[in-house]
Amino acid sequence: MPRDETEAAYFALLRAREEVTSLHRYGEYLEAEAQRLRRTTKEAAALLGQVDRRLARALRHTDGPLQEAVDARLRAIDDERERLPERIRAAEAYVEDCEREHAALRFGG
Repeated sequence: MPRDETEAAYFALLRAREEVTSLHRYGEYLEAEAQRLRRTTKEAAALLGQVDRRLARALRHTDGPLQEAVDARLRAIDDERERLPERIRAAEAYVEDCEREHAALRFGG
């Protein structure tokens, strides 16, 4: 096979492997981000519990929107985490296809 095709297949394989690695890292990030948001929410509630509610009145109007934003982000994270295994399976299948194609071009069969 022409060298250009073999090299193109090799670089496609490298990109495919990089995609699998990136998806795994993304999954780790999603997990850590969800933990961070939940931890921050709990810590904020604990801190507020230590303060006279009358004194925190100036901030209270932001409690609802802040919690709504955190909840929306957690839902988005959950949606992404739910879809991620299928994306990883598809990316791994593509890596296998790229490996076969590269091997066929490289070894002529």
